[in-house]
Amino acid sequence: MQKQPSHSTKTVATFSIASFLNDLGSDMIYPIWPIFLTSVLNADMTILGLIDGIGDAIVSISQAISGYWSDRLKKRKVFVWIGYIAGGISRVGYTLALTWQHIIPFRILDRAGKMRGAPRDAIISDVSTQENRGKNFGILRTFDNLGAVAGILITVFLFKYLGYKNLFLLAAIPSFISTALIITLIKERKAENVKTFKGISFKSFDKNFKLLTILSAIFALGSFSYSFLLIYAKEFGFSLTSIPILYLLFTLIASIFSLPFGKLSDKIGRKPVLMISFLLWALTCGSFILFHNSTAVIITFILYGMHKGAIDTVQKAFVAESAPKDLTASSLGAFQMVIGLCALPSSLIAGLLWDKTGLLTPLYLSLGLTAIATILLDFVRKDENTNPHL
Repeated sequence: MQKQPSHSTKTVATFSIASFLNDLGSDMIYPIWPIFLTSVLNADMTILGLIDGIGDAIVSISQAISGYWSDRLKKRKVFVWIGYIAGGISRVGYTLALTWQHIIPFRILDRAGKMRGAPRDAIISDVSTQENRGKNFGILRTFDNLGAVAGILITVFLFKYLGYKNLFLLAAIPSFISTALIITLIKERKAENVKTFKGISFKSFDKNFKLLTILSAIFALGSFSYSFLLIYAKEFGFSLTSIPILYLLFTLIASIFSLPFGKLSDKIGRKPVLMISFLLWALTCGSFILFHNSTAVIITFILYGMHKGAIDTVQKAFVAESAPKDLTASSLGAFQMVIGLCALPSSLIAGLLWDKTGLLTPLYLSLGLTAIATILLDFVRKDENTNPHL
């Protein structure tokens, strides 16, 4: 038992460094991604929403599949390093795209690399306790976001010298390094007291988990891709060279607030912090609706960063603690699949509404769905069989 803290610390540290490197590569691309699609590959807003929505859906399906097979095979590590390899290869593939149609298979491969998420999060949950689970997920998200900050800074300073293609090639390198770290440093322990895996069904979960999944799906239907927020900023007068700065801003804010929100959820519960994240998203949408000047846009991206810092940290801990103990990875994967399948129509509908009725309509729809999700969250109750941190 004395070795548990050391093992836990090493595991969290290794995953955090790997996540830092992978997100460094990813976020060299993300700030210029919507501009690349719309300006270089000539995609309209509907196509942008479709591609981003497909990407989010693939993320969720891949996490559900990897989570299920991770629990079934009692193996987690292999899904993590394969995911990092897929991300690196996809970025090399982006350099080959000449039209938006060419980008789709590489986008699918990139997003399929997110198969690492559920098994990795299950490992983090397994080596954590109720007292530090929020903190550990907060540490992981902090390193994710710090990697993103570093990647954005590289783009800000090197994009004008490298251009799109060379930047994409450079972005592939950190993911391959992350692969090596996971293969060499993560030692997967053999499962003890292994039970026969009987599969997973809707009946496997209690009412709190089901309600949490349903309300999160409703929220996801309104929380369209970040790409739209960057295009909003462009419509309100921000230049192409300043767009990555806004992306940097919300990512930096998310990195600052991830750990504090994780620790706060350890103290006051996951549910209140998840409510805070919903409120911050509502303020983000409301700010874009009401204020159309540069100062307001900057404040809006700060609010969005706080929202991401809260929801990306606490939601996984909430799901892990609400799930049956022997189905942690499956539950995380199934939850992410539901959320991602909602993200496809979310971004597609937002793009269609933007093209057909104007840029503010998606924001009004999102506010309504956020209100419904917040009301439903109030009905998630804890009982004697529910984790006290809910």
